[in-house]
Amino acid sequence: MTPNRWTLALDDGAVALPDGPCLVMGARGDADFAGLGDVSCVQGFAPDHERLATRGLRVTVTPEGAFASALVQIVKARAGTLSMIAEALGCLPPGGLLLVDGQKEEGIESILKQLRQVFTVDGVISKAHGKLIWLTRPDTIPQQVQDWIAVPSQGPDGHVTMPGGFSAAGPDRGSELLVALVPQLKGRVADLGAGWGYIAGEMLAEHPGITAMDLIEADHAMLQVARTNVDDARAQFHWADVTQFKAAAPYDAIVCNPPFHIGRKADPGLGRAFIAAAARLLKPQGQFYMVANRHLPYEGALKAAFATGTMLAELEGYKLYQAGKPRRG
Repeated sequence: MTPNRWTLALDDGAVALPDGPCLVMGARGDADFAGLGDVSCVQGFAPDHERLATRGLRVTVTPEGAFASALVQIVKARAGTLSMIAEALGCLPPGGLLLVDGQKEEGIESILKQLRQVFTVDGVISKAHGKLIWLTRPDTIPQQVQDWIAVPSQGPDGHVTMPGGFSAAGPDRGSELLVALVPQLKGRVADLGAGWGYIAGEMLAEHPGITAMDLIEADHAMLQVARTNVDDARAQFHWADVTQFKAAAPYDAIVCNPPFHIGRKADPGLGRAFIAAAARLLKPQGQFYMVANRHLPYEGALKAAFATGTMLAELEGYKLYQAGKPRRG
């Protein structure tokens, strides 16, 4: 279990936990919630959701019910954190206790500043390069706080996106290049890390030879938005960890614009894990198409996972790869 500040605050008597169940928003799969009593976790990221469920904790993708206290574990996207705070407050009675915890690198200082503009903050503990903030839920939640709750919105191009998610302002340039430069695809295709569905939707519209398209995405909220954006009978939606996903049958082609951040830190290991997953999920003659930022070191992983490969393009700060003949084992 990871060290935590809320246990320290409770053990030292700095925070008194009210009687009743506790809601944990953004619950991390490895966090220790034992000191919080009767806990209900909310987590829409599939790997953490699965870890929490395996530990025997109650876990859902949206908050359900009323609670005496709530803990929010912040995320890298400010909009996502503020949304969780507003949702948590809505589940508390007046006088309920709200705890907000996060690292400096995740933006906890900014969140503290935002909270102080709206509420009276009861206390703050700084430890291990992060902070625990706590406050009492007022009788009335200000409208500006209620407005923090993230809801999908439609952009001028017609796509629906989710505040706080990847590429919330519209298609990112890397995905647009992938869509533009990939040759015609046929048969069973998968989009690894499908996000809100831009790549899969464009591929289905432009590649009539595709017979089935699996959108595999770990973020539950993003996948729900993808269902709105991709209205095609060939599409199937899978809320799952790409690196653990088991397909019904191997794919003829896989497309991917892989994530490369954990929190606010760049981590090329995520992209390498997506490459390994693609090699595992493809047919022996299947083809893998991936776009990535030019500075990310994926060439070694591609050579290890595939016997053949080429760079289709390098432009505008991106590299577009094609790889084939996946290596088994």
